[in-house]
Amino acid sequence: MAYLKSTKHGGVILLPQLYFEDVKEGMEIPCLEVGPITTEHLVRWACAAGDYNPIHYDQEFARSQGLPTVIVHGPFKLSLLARMLLAWGGPNSFLRRISCRYTAIDVPGNTLFCRGRVKARRVLGQEKLVDCEIWMENQKGEVTVKGEATIILPSREER
Repeated sequence: MAYLKSTKHGGVILLPQLYFEDVKEGMEIPCLEVGPITTEHLVRWACAAGDYNPIHYDQEFARSQGLPTVIVHGPFKLSLLARMLLAWGGPNSFLRRISCRYTAIDVPGNTLFCRGRVKARRVLGQEKLVDCEIWMENQKGEVTVKGEATIILPSREER
């Protein structure tokens, strides 16, 4: 399995441009590994997103709500899946659609593995679309997010 490279602060180094013609149904998307997740990740996301729900930063409050500790923001996990897709697609790829379901919680200390697979490729008008199945696993192999996405890729024919 190929892995996308990430920088110390969570940035991702883009892969070379992927073209519509290069994509095949069933193709694996290179895995993006992030973590271990720290409280700093959660604080940075809370500030950027304006999501100050105390279940993400106050351990005592999180436990009073029946949680084992503070938990990773769902939209943060979704953004990591989007990052994986766009890093794979390269600088001229665009995210057309993304949706997911959160199936389990993640907590600080977890390492998250963003994964995906090409379900189909299709043309809609001028757009070259790639439909993908996406998911996230933690270091135990538990799937904590399941979803679908469509990205737009350039065509070699249009260069």
